[in-house]
Amino acid sequence: MKPAEDEKVEFLRARRALHTHPENVADENFQQSTFFDPRDVMQVRYEMLRRHRVEGRSVAETARAFGVSRQFFYLLAEAFDTEGLLGLGPRKRGPKRAHKCSTEVLDFVQTRREASATPGWGDLAREVASTFGVHVHPRTLQRALVRRKKNVPRTTPKKP
Repeated sequence: MKPAEDEKVEFLRARRALHTHPENVADENFQQSTFFDPRDVMQVRYEMLRRHRVEGRSVAETARAFGVSRQFFYLLAEAFDTEGLLGLGPRKRGPKRAHKCSTEVLDFVQTRREASATPGWGDLAREVASTFGVHVHPRTLQRALVRRKKNVPRTTPKKP
């Protein structure tokens, strides 16, 4: 690679905009032009939507040319419609929160911890499973309660 190409790759990587599979982009503009860079994920995604919406290409044809599934195309289109250009950016995968540890579950666990002479985390996990029908690892409950305590606002001011 030339030094200028290395700089661009580093620039894109630092902004989490480096396309992980640029070799999958088979669109003719990205193959023939130096302006269109298949390593720039934002440009690839924007051009993919533009091909469909402005040039009228079918979703299947467009998705195939840009190396994505039709389902992913529709997800990007929806994200673009609701969030604009930022919606085309890469997203963190996986769950965004502890979905099994709802407020109701954590209230139950906290109440049980305060009422009883410190029941074991395994016992609490079994009680949660029998009461709520949700199987949660004991360590997950423990971590969720610690996180909850950290997020409670202070009632007394900090000492100087």
